[in-house]
Amino acid sequence: MASSLHSNLTFLHPFLKPNPITTQSTNFHHIPIRCGPRSNRGPLVKGRILSIEAIQAIQSLKRAQKTNSLSPSYPSLSRLLKADLLAALRELLRQGECAIGLHVFSVIRAEYPDQDLGLLADMISALGKNGMGDEIDRLIDELEEIDGGDEKGLLRVIKGVIGTGSKASTIRICEVMKRSGVGSGWKVDECVGKVLSKGLRGFGEFDLANEVEREFCWDFRGNLENSVV
Repeated sequence: MASSLHSNLTFLHPFLKPNPITTQSTNFHHIPIRCGPRSNRGPLVKGRILSIEAIQAIQSLKRAQKTNSLSPSYPSLSRLLKADLLAALRELLRQGECAIGLHVFSVIRAEYPDQDLGLLADMISALGKNGMGDEIDRLIDELEEIDGGDEKGLLRVIKGVIGTGSKASTIRICEVMKRSGVGSGWKVDECVGKVLSKGLRGFGEFDLANEVEREFCWDFRGNLENSVV
């Protein structure tokens, strides 16, 4: 226990204990013993700390799944803040509890309608690792709009879908992107366009791949020529 205390405790050397009779008139030396640090643990990783509420919700959801009593209105999630919901979801995905994770994900999307492409990409990655391709297709089929401000999240979603080999979901992403104004209102980053185009070609959708390159991506050479003129 002493090695775990972080203090500057001082102990008398057993052979240097003063004579009680001459304590007041005799000076004696002592040997300081410094205890080491509390532990060798590194700093805590941001985002990996779960609140008590999140831990209790995860445990409750697991029990409900075992008893087949998990429902969309399961009460353990209603009292959680958004940060706790996100932390609980990521912990469930880390544990491979994708079925329960889908339940939490649906609650988050219902209470916070703004699309988080990064969170969707996390779901796709976890589902892909667990061979749940049908669930990935369902999530993409429910995707209504894509925000042009999160191209990093969009790229991860596209890579995840293509990685599962789902041609239908890849085409669906193209449709949602076009409906969201890609090509007419804003252009995607060149890397996003290349990955999407390459994936479509791998599925044999050459015409759609050409359309993506033509309509979705920036034509840097054309923009440069126009700026010179």
